[in-house]
Amino acid sequence: MRIEHTADHEILITSPTSSRSGQRNFRLNLQLGKWWEQHQALGEAFDSNTGFPLPDSFVLSPDASWVSAAKWDALTMAQQDKFAPVCPEFVVELKSASDSIKTLQAKMLDWLRNGAQLAWLLVPKTKTAYIYRPGQPEAEVVEGFDTALPGETVLPGFRLERRELR
Repeated sequence: MRIEHTADHEILITSPTSSRSGQRNFRLNLQLGKWWEQHQALGEAFDSNTGFPLPDSFVLSPDASWVSAAKWDALTMAQQDKFAPVCPEFVVELKSASDSIKTLQAKMLDWLRNGAQLAWLLVPKTKTAYIYRPGQPEAEVVEGFDTALPGETVLPGFRLERRELR
């Protein structure tokens, strides 16, 4: 089980993912990992088991994330060994059948409020991607999984091939 908590210390418990969701999450992390192998100097990538204590007291765990080298290297080794007190610049949430879309959309806004620069909510069932950026009142909605999502300036050169997440 994954346990997160809100700023009000409300405990959020998520059951383990289904086989298909686990398969998709693996493929998502594999793509991010391949990009990271070529761009290690830019920062660190993390999987869904990583919890981040955020400035507003939330502790959240995205399905995949990336923290810049500047933020990561500013942490002490002791901070890196525990729940690193840093908000990833890039986060991805992959909706599974048991997830609530409204809860995940709210979570994406929590990430932005705490410092994320690019946040993706991917919904395989409807083949929809919601792209969140700071300062934008609403998420950009991208339909269909036939096109890749670019990492923009946050992850230069990264392109998520969504068709691999079907």
